[in-house]
Formats: sequence, structure tokens, C-alpha cells
Amino acid sequence: MLDGMQKLMLLPFLLLAACNSDIYTRDGVTDGDSFYLAPHAFHDDDPVLQSWVAYSLMKTTCQLDVGGEIPSRVSDFSCEFTARQHLLDAWEERRSKHDSVSDPYLDRLMLVRDAGFLDEYTVRYFSRGAWQVPEGLQLDKFRKWQRENLRDHKPETRLIGSWGYHQR
Repeated sequence: MLDGMQKLMLLPFLLLAACNSDIYTRDGVTDGDSFYLAPHAFHDDDPVLQSWVAYSLMKTTCQLDVGGEIPSRVSDFSCEFTARQHLLDAWEERRSKHDSVSDPYLDRLMLVRDAGFLDEYTVRYFSRGAWQVPEGLQLDKFRKWQRENLRDHKPETRLIGSWGYHQR
């Protein structure tokens, strides 16, 4: 069940979702100026799904805040890092309420955060050329830790929704 803060965060996206559900792409990339949350996200209280909803909302809110002609194409370290932090906070909260819930990717990402390498992980797996990355990253230390703890690791991003253009 959604708490009051989650409902408040979802309100703008509910309003946007009511406007248009078409997905537009340009150059094979989903584009737009509005993010539409997937309809099943409003009804399915699966802890994994709702953690990714939290990620999706945080990342798209940041992209919209950064702005630009096409917010869906914004790629920024702080947006990705903050969204992954929020993903883990949501996962930790939901996991504590459900005894037997687990997710291989989210559980492994918790290990990364607990080891103090979430910044490095974000840069290693998701960085783009234009990113401004923080000073003081311990990439060599992370690579050593990664070899020992993340063998055959596949990073994941599960956006729960899509970008489209708000009808003007």
C-alpha cells in the first residue's frame, strides 16, 4: 500500500498518464517531455516493482529538473546516483516488511552500497562521456572489490513507465 508521501509523489504522474499513453521514439530512443508511469504500477504492490517505481520517479523527476529540449535524453551522474540510492532505500524498506522477499539484482546492489562503492558502481556501469563525476572516487579499489564480489554481474535498469510528449 502506498503511504501519503508516495501518493503525493505519484500525483503529477497520474495527471500526465491521463493525458496520453503513446510512446514516441527518435533515433531508436524513447523521447519526450513527460514521463508516464505504467498503469500496473498503481495496482501491484510487489516490493521489487514498487522499488523500481521509486527509482523511475526519482530519475525522471531529476531529468525533468535538469531540463533541456528533450528531458528523456538527460544523462547525469547525480540523477542516476540519486535514483539508485532511492531504489535501495525503497528496497530496504519494503524488504523489511516482507519476510521472504528477495531480488538477485537488488540484493547484490545492497552489497555494493554497504561496501561503500555505490558512486563507483554508478560510474563504472552507467557513465556517459559528458558526465561530471565526483572527485575522490576509488575506482581502483572498486575494481578489485568488483572482481571478488561481482563476478558475471549484469547491471539492470527497470524503468516502470515511458517517456512521451505531453499534448500541448
